[in-house]
Amino acid sequence: MFIQTETTPNPATLKFLPGRSVLGEGTLDLRSHDDADLSPLAQRLFDVRGVAAVFLGSDFVTVTKAEAEWPQIKPAILGAIMEHFMSGAPVLSDGVKPEVADADEFYEAKDAEIVATIKELLDTRVRPAVANDGGDITFRGFKDGIVFLNMKGSCSGCPSSTATLKNGIENLLKHFVPEVTEVQAVSGSLAINLSVR
Repeated sequence: MFIQTETTPNPATLKFLPGRSVLGEGTLDLRSHDDADLSPLAQRLFDVRGVAAVFLGSDFVTVTKAEAEWPQIKPAILGAIMEHFMSGAPVLSDGVKPEVADADEFYEAKDAEIVATIKELLDTRVRPAVANDGGDITFRGFKDGIVFLNMKGSCSGCPSSTATLKNGIENLLKHFVPEVTEVQAVSGSLAINLSVR
């Protein structure tokens, strides 16, 4: 088994491509060792000293390190990924479903057409580029001209994520959707709180 490794815009994150499907559809963002019980693959990765977060995508695994240096932990991460896929164990624990883009969305019914356009732009122009960098951006909501997006994987905590969000995504959406005035990054729980206001 040959696993490719790619750098991401986030220096604390590397993207690993095992050459086979990881989740197929959806994503799973595991931000701590406490989340590892959702995935046998993540359990193996979090057992590597220095691994701070694991993001599972369609055909890639993104690993974020804590204080460790890549030359010290990269071989152990490659070994954990290889062992997992060679064992034939499932990627997700029983009953666990990957996150899908439509989960926990909020917007008013009158904005449905605007939201459909925003989602199409995200799916066709933004998400493929972000997935190439080992992350994902999902629509969470639209309220008073503000688009709320959830940044995951290498995008989460990336030094250039604010610039990407404001200069890239916000400008793109404003250009094609005049009703958009701003784009903000939110966590999943913040998006849910905004929806009940």
